[in-house]
Amino acid sequence: MARKSLILSLASAALLIAGWGTGPAPAQEPFYKSKTIRIIVAFAPGGGFDTYARSLARHMGKHIAGNPTLIVENMTGAGGLIAANHLYKVAKADGLTLATFHGNQILAQVIGGQGIEFDARKFEWIGTPGKNHDLCLLSKTSGISSVDQWLASKTAVRLGGVAPGSSTDDIPKVLRTALGLPLRVASGYKGTSEIRLAVEGGEVFGLCGLSAASAKATWKKQLEVGTVTIVLQNAPQPHPDLPSNIPLAIKLAKTDEGQQLINVGIHTPSAITYVYSAPPGTSPERVQILRRAFLMTTKDPEFLAEASKANLEVSAASGEDVEKMVADLFKLEPGVLSKLKEVLGQAN
Repeated sequence: MARKSLILSLASAALLIAGWGTGPAPAQEPFYKSKTIRIIVAFAPGGGFDTYARSLARHMGKHIAGNPTLIVENMTGAGGLIAANHLYKVAKADGLTLATFHGNQILAQVIGGQGIEFDARKFEWIGTPGKNHDLCLLSKTSGISSVDQWLASKTAVRLGGVAPGSSTDDIPKVLRTALGLPLRVASGYKGTSEIRLAVEGGEVFGLCGLSAASAKATWKKQLEVGTVTIVLQNAPQPHPDLPSNIPLAIKLAKTDEGQQLINVGIHTPSAITYVYSAPPGTSPERVQILRRAFLMTTKDPEFLAEASKANLEVSAASGEDVEKMVADLFKLEPGVLSKLKEVLGQAN
């Protein structure tokens, strides 16, 4: 009996040493607890990209286990290329850095644009909060209040642009070829907020490549008082909140080639304009955490209320959907790709 008690005592001691029999092990803390996630915005404060990012940053943390803090950092330059290249080459793939840069830069890679140091197919796509319903706006001082007047203009209308590869530069080039619009682009502004100031100061007479969401959020005053006018919609369907007399660019294209250029050069990249990504090599587990949190945020009533107040349109696409759209851009027919290269390679 004594021998049996000794054996039981030794067994109990062994269990204690192994950590057994002492109650449940403490749960592992979530990776994101007490962490900070940085969102790099490729454009200046005050524009549509910045407004989306700051709204998302205020709400996304609560949809991630551990409730991390999200902060926004503006990294401007080269139409978003500086931020995109930084995310690809410099940022750590630890799940703590995201970036939002212009989806047009993906098309720029497809056509062999300059300065691109990334492969869009290797980014870890997180999602996009909304599609870009693209517009052309002209100032009252341009003397043009309709696309018909613009088409009849004897002089090229000077528009503000950011850099080749951004919608403010590429979309006007497509429209100039597809529709015959007389225009030239004064490029080099850090974002649409700077272009807005240039329009107000008379340096340029408007811009193309501005989303309806950005127009409502950041050009509301100018539109209300009539110092700028929306003259063209560069989207597949009319926007429900815009007057029916503002035409669609695709409807004005008189040739199949013009329509094809608008579809591939404007409509397709517009679906991923406000795209968010993590660096290549980010662990699949953290990518899925970020993707789920991103989509949950775009359905969060508090985020939606804030977005509505800021006139942001929310029509989210998942990271998986973005991944497919990016892959499809690399499958363009050779003839279409060749023409697009020619058009986007034109001088401003």
